[in-house]
Amino acid sequence: MLFSKKLAKLYLISLTGIFFVNLSISAQGVSLYTPYTKIAVPPGETINYTIDVTNHGKTRTNVDIRVSAMPQGWTYDLKSGGWNIKQLALLPGGKKTLSLKVNVPYKVKKGTFRFKVMAGSQALPLYVEVSRQGTYKTDFTCKQTNMEGTSKSSFTFSTELKNLTGEKQRYALQSAAPRGWSVIFKPNYKQATSVEIEPNQKVNMTIEVKPPHSVQAGTYKIPVRVVTNNSSAALTLEVVITGNYDMELTTPTGLLSTKITAGDEKKVGLLVRNTGSAKLENIQLLSTKPVNWEVTFDPKTVDELAPGQTAEVYASIKAYKKAVAGDYVTKIRARTPEASSSATFRITVKTPMLMGWLGIFIILVALGSVWYLFRKFGRR
Repeated sequence: MLFSKKLAKLYLISLTGIFFVNLSISAQGVSLYTPYTKIAVPPGETINYTIDVTNHGKTRTNVDIRVSAMPQGWTYDLKSGGWNIKQLALLPGGKKTLSLKVNVPYKVKKGTFRFKVMAGSQALPLYVEVSRQGTYKTDFTCKQTNMEGTSKSSFTFSTELKNLTGEKQRYALQSAAPRGWSVIFKPNYKQATSVEIEPNQKVNMTIEVKPPHSVQAGTYKIPVRVVTNNSSAALTLEVVITGNYDMELTTPTGLLSTKITAGDEKKVGLLVRNTGSAKLENIQLLSTKPVNWEVTFDPKTVDELAPGQTAEVYASIKAYKKAVAGDYVTKIRARTPEASSSATFRITVKTPMLMGWLGIFIILVALGSVWYLFRKFGRR
């Protein structure tokens, strides 16, 4: 009898052990798996996980699905078969796939964050390493912020504008270029003064910069900004203007004609203007004139002329004393090794008054001679 009681007790203990073993197998019969358990991302990134839930047991089981210990301010979606999921029913040896989308906020500290996906009591720890300090801001970047050219060049900068806020933003496009400079914004290659960008989206934008015609050689800063009510960003573009040589030769009135008496001298005022962006040095004055005419200059050369400045020069033109009345052409040229300009003058020559009276006297003498001969021989 005593033996039977001991045997019954041992049997009961055995059954209890089997029961607890079965509970342990049931608890450990579900597993979670994803190959990406630690990911490094910047602020504002969206992470998409694919997680397999497998039933290793021999019976069908219902298992609760949830996300635990998600960092504050982070959001997520947990789905399976296109549905937001709270619980899965798994057949023996069955497997279901979960889709987990985790949104890392823009305003987040740099560091490593941990959360868990739970299937019943089974946990899948996941780690996200935020690579840099996050802010509620706008990214405005340009790979090449420095360009070089002449005053006649047009400079095109390629920029990228990214909205790192959580809302759609309308950005005003502004510049603080020096007076006379032209700055044109072209988001998506269309000229505009503002642009709308969705959250976490970007726009490629070109900025066209044109200097004023008379700009001097040098380095110029072109500040540009994008501004909203919530954030702003700025860039400083740089344009290097190299020497551009050009000049203009004209007169104070713009008139390129005059009158002169044969044998006389006429003084004509000239203006030499530096229309380039670099200094001109040793400007020489030259002429192409009719035969036996004389042209001299005062001064003969202009030592130097800064961009935008004008020098006054006088040309003394002396007509040949035997020049026949009519129009003559004299070409005057100002030149340096780098640039030149010319002006063509039409000069009308008049005969001297003495020659005119002499001509009249000769005509009168001829008429008198004819009259005398007619009187003397006309009666015979």
